[in-house]
Amino acid sequence: MREKLESLKVSAEEALSRASDSRELESLRVRYLGKKGELTAILKQMGSLAPEERPVMGALANDVRNRIEEMLGKRSVEIEALELEKKLQDEDLDITLPSKRKVLGHKHPMNILQDEIVEIFRSMGFVVAEGPEIETPYYNFTALNTPEGHPARDVQDTFYFSDDLLLRTQTSSVQIRAMENMSPPIRLIAPGRVYRKDDVDATHSPMFHQIEGLVVDKNITMGDLKGTLDTLFKELYGKDIKTRFRPHHFPFTEPSAEMDLSCFACRGQGCRVCKGEGWIEMLGCGVVHPRVLEYCNIDPTVYTGFAFGLGTERMTMLRYEIEDMRLLFENDMRFLSQF
Repeated sequence: MREKLESLKVSAEEALSRASDSRELESLRVRYLGKKGELTAILKQMGSLAPEERPVMGALANDVRNRIEEMLGKRSVEIEALELEKKLQDEDLDITLPSKRKVLGHKHPMNILQDEIVEIFRSMGFVVAEGPEIETPYYNFTALNTPEGHPARDVQDTFYFSDDLLLRTQTSSVQIRAMENMSPPIRLIAPGRVYRKDDVDATHSPMFHQIEGLVVDKNITMGDLKGTLDTLFKELYGKDIKTRFRPHHFPFTEPSAEMDLSCFACRGQGCRVCKGEGWIEMLGCGVVHPRVLEYCNIDPTVYTGFAFGLGTERMTMLRYEIEDMRLLFENDMRFLSQF
């Protein structure tokens, strides 16, 4: 048995020294030290030895095992280094080259402006309110003093799922829901998506965004509305910006007005942005109609309010001199990366 163990040790040393890769090294480990390996086969013969020889052969067998394991570990480190060197040569990797840059995104131009507007209103004590985009005719029209058959429903034609469900045409429906669940004083803005059955062109889309505002409290007047909107646009476009209010009609406000802004590009002198007029039409607004307050169980003899609504796309197009609304939705990185 001694001769077999010595012969196994020499054979293993020669074979391990010639091993050229990790796969061959693993094959040799199994051959010599595996459960069915050559060392195990020799140790199975221990039972045929005389009792006094077994400790001696056992010690020798352990020495052989330790020597083979030592060579396996040493050769494994050498082969790993050789394989890494070969891999680097084959891949021809230049580790001095700069890595690929990860392009970071940024806010959409419309979100940039909307966030500015929201922060301005928050500084004036307004809160942000949200509501469902799928609405009922009651919240979208009736509670806003636009009953069935009213001509304004035709102007704001939208997408119906059924007679009782539609895509909202304005975020004014959020104002109704807020007044039903809040007690005056109320001061909120409602940004969000709205839908109307418009054809897609440079200035229209069947889906667009609004920011509507509502204030309800005692002794609220048209002057409070003017002061609030004047503050908004001076913060956005500069202290020398002027606002102008023209009489208009909306079913849910009385009196109602359209608000114009002195052109922020030419400061009222007349240019391409304002089409030579010196003024830009910005939004609709007015004092909340008493009937709307009654729908929400708010006493119009005690409380009054004002409301307004502006189009986020229109504001963005004016801010950045964008001539086609479709650019805001087409996700063209050549366009969006400019902002």
